[in-house]
Amino acid sequence: QVQLVESGGGLVQPGGSLRLSCAASGSIVSINAMGWYRQAPGKQRELVAAITSGGNTNYAGSVKGRFTISRDNAKNTVYLHMNSLKPEDTAVYYCNAGVLLTSGRLWNYWGQGTQVTVSS
Repeated sequence: QVQLVESGGGLVQPGGSLRLSCAASGSIVSINAMGWYRQAPGKQRELVAAITSGGNTNYAGSVKGRFTISRDNAKNTVYLHMNSLKPEDTAVYYCNAGVLLTSGRLWNYWGQGTQVTVSS
């Protein structure tokens, strides 16, 4: 079994910054892609940013230039640095990881979500 534990959400004023963290633990051999998704009230969950084990990144157009995804493979942790936050960034942010388990299976895991609210 694998757990993804997120932290770092909260309330921030427009133009402010936050850093989200997501640490994976459990029966992990390796982690392929890791990513952050978000879901605002009444909207579908959408990809915010993703990063491969080799460090290649992909961003949603709405966050390019403002958000940066990074990972520490030794710690099985992925980060999302969010700058110049806007009210439209308000959502629950979810961590996602593609994990190779000690059983030999590949499985996709989700974190529990962390609330980010951008408001004055």
